[in-house]
Amino acid sequence: MQKSKRYILTIDAGTTSVRTLLFDTKSNHLINIHGSRISQSYPYTGWVDQDANEIWDKVYNDLLSTIRGVEEEQIFGLGITNQRETIVLWNKETGEPIAPAICWQDCRTEEYCMCLESNPETRKLIYNKTGLIPNSYFSASSLKWLLENCYEAKTLIAQNNLCCGTIDCYLVYRLTEGRNFVTDASNASRTMLYNINTNDWDDDLLKMFGVPRSILPTVVDSNQIIGETILAGKKIGIGGILGDQQASLFGQACFDVGNIKNTYGTGSFMLLNVGQKPKFCENTRLLSTIAWRINGKTTYAIEGSILNAGSCVTWMEESLGLIKNPPQSEELAVSVEDSNGVYFVPALCGLGAPYWDSCSRGMLAGMSLDTTKAHIVRSVLEGICYNIRAVFEKMIEDTGVNISSVRVDGGMTKNSFVMQTQADTLQTEVMLSKETECTSIGAAFMSGLAFGAFKDFDDLRNRYKIGEVFKPKITKEDADFYYEEWQETVTRAIKRPTDKFHTGMEYKKKK
Repeated sequence: MQKSKRYILTIDAGTTSVRTLLFDTKSNHLINIHGSRISQSYPYTGWVDQDANEIWDKVYNDLLSTIRGVEEEQIFGLGITNQRETIVLWNKETGEPIAPAICWQDCRTEEYCMCLESNPETRKLIYNKTGLIPNSYFSASSLKWLLENCYEAKTLIAQNNLCCGTIDCYLVYRLTEGRNFVTDASNASRTMLYNINTNDWDDDLLKMFGVPRSILPTVVDSNQIIGETILAGKKIGIGGILGDQQASLFGQACFDVGNIKNTYGTGSFMLLNVGQKPKFCENTRLLSTIAWRINGKTTYAIEGSILNAGSCVTWMEESLGLIKNPPQSEELAVSVEDSNGVYFVPALCGLGAPYWDSCSRGMLAGMSLDTTKAHIVRSVLEGICYNIRAVFEKMIEDTGVNISSVRVDGGMTKNSFVMQTQADTLQTEVMLSKETECTSIGAAFMSGLAFGAFKDFDDLRNRYKIGEVFKPKITKEDADFYYEEWQETVTRAIKRPTDKFHTGMEYKKKK
């Protein structure tokens, strides 16, 4: 007897780890979760490289583990969510990367981006077309660097044999053995090459960054069925792609204008649904981005991207040895009454929204002889929350929306001290999703729409559940005082001299 369809297979390819899992449409739970750590290399100050082959190998092996014991007939299809701006170049014939992937955290092109930023006409052109500001965070300048510095890229372009894309695009290419070279609109909108008004690659921007249109993927709807892959002899359709932060917005059921979420991952990303017309916020330096495109209809969001959140906890653990594991950060933070006047600016790879200063670096200020390890740990966690408030206030300023609650997800939501501090500093309710892995849920939701596992948005709303809710416990006056003290520290961090990054280093062709 043939078994009925039940599961949605999902890839969640993050910055420091990849995971594959099944979403059980009967129980609304994630099961069969398998994951692997992804390495990063830092050859020079400001550089962050990754190995696309390593990402592919670990995704593929984890997929095989996830579907072991599951029959082909039980799987609706495969959905993908991914770290967004990281860019890969590969050989069209072999699928092999020709250089290390440049991660979204990389700053090697910052000097070039600062030149773009300093020209008002160029800055306005880029912002009005893409909703983004000139910054090395986005893919375009990294791609320009690769095309100029990788000898093999030039050769393959001449042969019409070069592909480039974000991680989702590369995974689909490998899964389909080169048959499908596509990305979705949410990922394309993060490259700084895609016009979010016309929903197409922009010729002016392609010319500016020296990118041939021929090496770029076809852009499809987020819920489009793309093709199929064969895993352990099982034929599985691929459909439903979203960048990780858009997937989190979707997984939090933020389908209506004014819905807002914040995700605590390697970075922290706050997105607000603004409906079917882009909202441009150049004065407050928030981003306008495509949230998703479903059946040809585009939904937009404004976004505040904070580059360091969970990475600060990892830094305390692995680089400083202040904590033995992430849960210990909460234990130390609550062991002291306050941070004893210590403030931390989470700019370990520059400041993102709403400051956008990649030359800033993390700063600890206010230390004295009676400062303890616990004070420092607490200040780091508080600094993340203060940076999120800076974004939150700009969103209110831009939209005039009265936001009474923020939906949150991600690894740091397990830290009750962070969640309470966030409610205190925002002076609003912080609502945890019952399922913390909303990025994976969002990919499963989108894939489920593609393959007919779910009827519509109402079906998805009924599947989303709120967990614990944190309400402010301090007064607005106290919250404002601490936040203003932190802002003074940010001013000092921004004023530090510009670092010099290595540029123009060529990758040697492997023999």
